[in-house]
Amino acid sequence: MDVEPSRGGPDLRDAHRFAVEAAQAAGRLLRRGARGELHARAKSASGDLVTDLDLAAERLIVDRIRARWPEHGVIAEEGGEYAADTSWAWLVDPLDGTNNVAIGLPAYVVGIALCDRGSPVLGVVHDPVAGRTWSAVRGRGAFVHASGPSGRPLRAPRRPVPAAPVLAWTQGHEVRRDDSTARALKVVLDATARRVLQLWAPLLSWVMLARGDIDGIVGYRPEAVDLPAGMLLAAEAGMAVRALDGGCFDDRYGCPAERRSFVAGPPETIDRLVKLVTAAQWIEPQVRQLTPISLASVGW
Repeated sequence: MDVEPSRGGPDLRDAHRFAVEAAQAAGRLLRRGARGELHARAKSASGDLVTDLDLAAERLIVDRIRARWPEHGVIAEEGGEYAADTSWAWLVDPLDGTNNVAIGLPAYVVGIALCDRGSPVLGVVHDPVAGRTWSAVRGRGAFVHASGPSGRPLRAPRRPVPAAPVLAWTQGHEVRRDDSTARALKVVLDATARRVLQLWAPLLSWVMLARGDIDGIVGYRPEAVDLPAGMLLAAEAGMAVRALDGGCFDDRYGCPAERRSFVAGPPETIDRLVKLVTAAQWIEPQVRQLTPISLASVGW
């Protein structure tokens, strides 16, 4: 069922086409640039990187948005906030997977979301390597685009319930190595899942979930800017998203990091996934007593 946007908002069909074209244009820039020499630098103590490609792709997308909808807010991964609007805001992750690009791993995407009063109503993820785009409009479904803005409906296929799931893990850049909750979750996932993917590109994990390639995603304090586009894509493709305790997930941008933690998967197995992650609370006291190995302790 369609959700009525705020009064005075953009036509979502027009905004959808615009966002797909902007993401694809940024993708062409990234694909050309990834073949050349990269200039990367650390942007935080966590080791997260930024390159000239991130900045160029972001500038392309942000300039297009501000030229088209100057009254809208824009929150970009590298450049911060522009003309913050109280109702309509665009979230831009120009290169999700920068650390992959920096080591020559072709696993990166472009992400754009449009939020109405904090909640995503439009999401686009573009893979420059595969030349494919995935998008979603709230209440109208998810789509896959082979090229250009036109797409066909995307619905995750029903898969047999696996004996052991293939899961993706994502966490925020500022999560510390000694965070006992993150460590307990990883112990449980490694012990129970058939495989745990850590792709360094959360939006790519969301695409894999929406396509039915993996059985679920667990996120702990993930970054805010790339979460709405991927979450909406998976939800509109038929996936369920819950808080770690199994409660309703707050999809509004800007909520505190601890409320952004989630588990996502097919409706028929989401309860099992929730039970799996809640099991981490029983081993967290033991994990908390373990001292993480530091790089200094091994002479790095």
